[in-house]
Parts: sequence; structure tokens; C-alpha cells
Amino acid sequence: MPFRAPLTDFHFLLENVVGFGQLRETDRFAEATEDMTAAILTEAGKLCEEVIAPVNRAGDEHHSVLENGRVRGAPGFAEAFKAIAEGGWVSVSAPVEQGGMGLPLTLQTAINDMMSSACLALQLQPLLTQGQIEALSAHASDEIKALYLPKLISGEWSGTMNLTEAGAGSDVGALTTKAEPNGDGTYSITGQKIFITWGDCDFVGNVCHLVLARLPEAQPGTKGISLFMVPRELPDDAGNPGLANSLKVVSIEHKLGIHGSPTCVMEFNAAKGWLVGEENGGMAAMFTMMNNARVGVAAQGIGLAESATQKAIEYALDRVQGRVGGTGTIIEHADVRRMVTTMKAETFAARAISLANAIAIDMDSATGDADWTARAALLTPIAKAHGTDIGHEVAQMGMQVHGGMGYVEETGAAQFARDVRITQIYEGTNGIQAMDLVARKMMDGGAAAYALLDEVESFAETARSTLPDLAKPVFNAAENFREVTEWLVEQEMQDRFAGCVAYLRAFARVLGAHYHLMAAMADGGAGPRTKLAAFFIKRLLPEHRTLIEQVRAGADGLYDLSVEELEAV
Repeated sequence: MPFRAPLTDFHFLLENVVGFGQLRETDRFAEATEDMTAAILTEAGKLCEEVIAPVNRAGDEHHSVLENGRVRGAPGFAEAFKAIAEGGWVSVSAPVEQGGMGLPLTLQTAINDMMSSACLALQLQPLLTQGQIEALSAHASDEIKALYLPKLISGEWSGTMNLTEAGAGSDVGALTTKAEPNGDGTYSITGQKIFITWGDCDFVGNVCHLVLARLPEAQPGTKGISLFMVPRELPDDAGNPGLANSLKVVSIEHKLGIHGSPTCVMEFNAAKGWLVGEENGGMAAMFTMMNNARVGVAAQGIGLAESATQKAIEYALDRVQGRVGGTGTIIEHADVRRMVTTMKAETFAARAISLANAIAIDMDSATGDADWTARAALLTPIAKAHGTDIGHEVAQMGMQVHGGMGYVEETGAAQFARDVRITQIYEGTNGIQAMDLVARKMMDGGAAAYALLDEVESFAETARSTLPDLAKPVFNAAENFREVTEWLVEQEMQDRFAGCVAYLRAFARVLGAHYHLMAAMADGGAGPRTKLAAFFIKRLLPEHRTLIEQVRAGADGLYDLSVEELEAV
């Protein structure tokens, strides 16, 4: 059975759980009516099912290759991307004045989720362009905006992010790429960057690289980094691709998954570039792009969880083994039923967190309200880390449902597990997301977290009269988490970092239970979504207690083993 876009889930979540209706009450997004939203998601779903999903297997089996200095895409990718670009799907949330739709990021997030389900390797191409559009819109000069944004938004050109170097990964401040002023307003960029997603592409007219580099005499560390636009071909006076710039793809990495997406080593040899934003302000501009990408990567993990779940249920309904129950298929086995129900419940909860994050970002941009700003910032690391952790766990569980056939490539279950693994690593590893949550996002003393927990507890109180068996554990979990947050903000940073991964997952467990409870209430307290909520709240939410114990342990015992002892034991 081919991929089916989960349109019913998106409609239910947007209208009943994550509060999409709030956006319609703002001037900026008043036109995003329920009918318009449904129509857009339906058309995007058709594209994913009929055009994008059919090229997924070819992208896995026939990798992008480097030929004569140019990257050649996998079979069918050019045609599928043309359909994405012509349909305007690159630029759903991009500025109207530059040719975008100007719709909420929440809709772009839902579309990215579906596209990732259909073919993650191809979806990465427009995702990086979306991030570049966001960065240029916020930081570039009017001249750069006028030249680049219309072509990026239309899909004629594509964008990349050049941050990482061999000696400067998470420690961005250690980068060595140099930018020398040319005296005419342009700069010569020299250096090498690694892990550049879609660093080249043969089905767009130009590839536009945003490159972090250091100006002469700039101070060390991140405060001395600037951002530059460095196109593959230099635009001529008419704005069309002209002479080749002095840059090249050195090689394409051989990876575990996302084979159809070329991950490039890029070399810049006095390549011509233009400053984006202020001198030494590169990190602020790049973080605009990275935060956009983190929301997108959360959707990638959830999209792969969706595909893995669909594939596992399809197999479980067909595979006859053991003659248990009425159908004789393995869906009747208790452990298989546990796995597929877990996959469904986890995917729903992670998707709700991701969409709630996007709603907060949209409300922030529509209102400028500081509370929405804080919520958007708080939810971003949770959505990215938890969404991709769940994507990995669900894909692994999907392989297990398939048994031995899950380890055989022809079923497709293994590809989901291979493809999703990178999402826990790029755009900031999930450990870094957790560190960000307990450090930078707690600089307010936990105020944003407490405000969110207030809503969780308030809704649980409302639900007590209808669903007491579900509302009570949700309320209690929120109280438990409030207490550990109060403890956390009083600790030294090393103790926070030691328990940060457990803290983030515990937070996600509480939020997931909250959104499941909201779904159960909207379901009338008796339908299938209520049953799924009961499964999550009774079987998965209790994990938060052991996670909280890990948080409270802090760094105690973490460094007791010396390096020599770690090697020896």
C-alpha cells in the first residue's frame, strides 16, 4: 500500500488541539480559514502521494553523484521538484511581496511533515531554501532581497547553509574560513565547509550558499563571525546566472541514509560573496535560518514516524503467523498490538508538540507578544529533539513489527530507520537541544515553562468531570514536572546539563499527554482518539517519573570513572 497523507490527523489537530483558530483572529493570518487550510493540505497531500512518494525508493537505490564537477540528482527527483516548485510549495509561508503565499508557518510545517514522509531526501532541498528565505528576509539588504528572494521563493534557485568545518562543528566559533574585502562592496571567501546538504543541484538554475566566515582582524569566537551570500553562478546585470563563481563540490559523503540528498564538501577559493546583515553579526543571521530548520527537522522525524507506522500496520494486517485471534494475522498478537499502538500514540503526540511550536512562532510574528516569543523559543528544542527521537524509535519499532523482513531492504522498513537517524544529529544534536532548553531557555527562571504547565493543569481540571481517569494523571504529572523545574533552575549549570536529556523527554511526555487529553475531550470521551489517549496516558506518561529521578541526580557520579577507567572497564 503506498503512502497516504494523514490529512484527517492534521485537520483534527489544527482545529481541536493546537489552537490554529487563534491565528485566524490576527490581522496577519485572517485569511487562513478552515476551508482554505483544508484545501491547501489536501492538494499538498496529493502531491506527496502521487508525485513525491514514488521517487523515494529510487533516491535510496540510486544516489546523487558527482560528475564533472556537478551533482546529478537521483532518478525522478528533477521532475518531482519541478512539481513542488510550480505548485508554490517551497514558499507557503514566504513573504507575499516577493512571491510567496504569506500563510502561517504552521501550514508549511504540516506540508513538510507530509513531504518528509513521502521522501525525506528530496524534502531536504526545499527545506534549506525555506530557511534561507527566512534569514534573508530578516537580515539581508534590500538589494540582496530583491535579487535573491523571488528566485528562491519560486524554486528557480535553491539555498544552502555553510556552517560546519572539519574543526568547527558545534563549536562554530572555531571556524577558519576567511572573508577579504575586495574594495567594491564584495568579499573574497576562502575556506572549506563540510556536511553541506544539497550543496549542488542539477535541476535549479543557481545554488545560493550562505557562508559563515571571518573578516580580517575580527575577534575570536562567535562574535567575530560574519555571514555572506556566495552564489554558484554570479548574477549578471539582469539578475540571471552568469559566470561561474570560484567554488566547487570536492566530494559527496557516503552516508547511512538519505542517499538521494547530496551531502557535500564545499571548497571556496576566493569566491565572490556579499555581506548579509552587519559585520560580525553572522551568528544572529544564521540562527534565524537554523531555528527555522529546527522546526522543519522536527517535522522530518515525525514524517518518517508516520511512514514507518503506516508500513508496520499494513504488514501486521497481512502477515499470518501463529493463528491468534480472529484474523490469524500478527496484529492479534499482544506484543505487536503494543508496538503499533505505541507508534500511533507517539507519532500523534510528537506531531502535536511540533504544530504547537509552529503556532507559537506564528502568533509571535503576528502579534509581537513577548509571551508568544518565549513559548516559541521554549518549544523549539523540545519539538526538534523529541520529534526526531520519536522518529528514530518508531522506525526501529516498525522494523521489529516486520520481524526478519524488516531487515530486508525490499520491504522499505529499513530505509525509514536509516533515513531518520540523521535528524537526531543535524541542525544541532539532540543533546545540544536539551542543553539549550535547561540553560538559555531557563534564563527567565522557568517562567515560560510554568506558563505552559499552568495551561496543562487548567485543562486537566476542566477535563476531570468528563475523563477523571485520564485527567488526574495528566494533572499530577504536570505538578511533578513543575517541582523538578523549580529544583532545576536553582542548580549549577553542570548539574543541569547532566540531566538535560531526561528533562526534555519528561517535558515532552507531559505535553504529549496534555495534547492526547485534549484530543480525547474533542473526541467526546468515548471514540478511538480517547482510546489512543488512554494508551498514552496510562502506558507512556508514567515514564516521566523515572526521568525526573534522573534529572534530580544531576552530575552526581557522572565523572567518578576516570578516562583511563572508562577505557579499561
